[in-house]
Amino acid sequence: MTTDPMHAAPVLAPDAGPPLDYYLVLPRLGDPATTVEGVVVEEFTRHHDFTTTGLNSAAWAPEAGWWSSAALSRGMRTDPEVLARVVPTSRRKAEEAYRASGGGQLPDESVLRTHFLDHPIAAAPPLRLGPAQPPAGFHERRVYRVLFAKDLRAEQLASLRTAWRTPAVASAPSGRLDSGADRITWDLRRVGHHLAWALDVTVLLSTEAAQAVGPTVTDLTNVLREHGLIPVTTERFA
Repeated sequence: MTTDPMHAAPVLAPDAGPPLDYYLVLPRLGDPATTVEGVVVEEFTRHHDFTTTGLNSAAWAPEAGWWSSAALSRGMRTDPEVLARVVPTSRRKAEEAYRASGGGQLPDESVLRTHFLDHPIAAAPPLRLGPAQPPAGFHERRVYRVLFAKDLRAEQLASLRTAWRTPAVASAPSGRLDSGADRITWDLRRVGHHLAWALDVTVLLSTEAAQAVGPTVTDLTNVLREHGLIPVTTERFA
């Protein structure tokens, strides 16, 4: 049976790319400011198989304006002090914060992309782990891992279990989506000391067509962003 436990993807104009990711930088503890300290916008670049090749980013602050912010994006994922002050958000809430902080109307995404000047490229080669052959009835097996920074509270984990219709016997949030004859399953797990969570997505393709991979991984990533996690990279294990 086909199920869709994820939020519906936004409708895009024919020539538009995926929407940008937005973050708010909160004031430091004790800062009397009533508005956010800044806004960050990001966009991952990807190989044809949807693994990460780089991360473009730009940030804005009331006194500094816009700048290309690769260093800040790294800090958002590795520096505990910065990480504690960065919150994933929607474009609508970013617009409200930008306006309240004196920025006026937040530029549209085509203009925001003109501030992406660093164009960092991921150097790590893709991993190849797991069985080489797919199960009977499938043409190809792929395993993706999306790494995330920050942590999840108990109520957020419970919300994910509900959204993904996780079986009661499962120890962590997980889910399944049948897209035509293709099968996609996923589960969330803790990893390492620096990267708090990993989403492992197994894709079983019945033909050579792989159109469902990118949108599905994107939708799952967005759900986790809505629950407070910050995506770091998408790797392929098989």
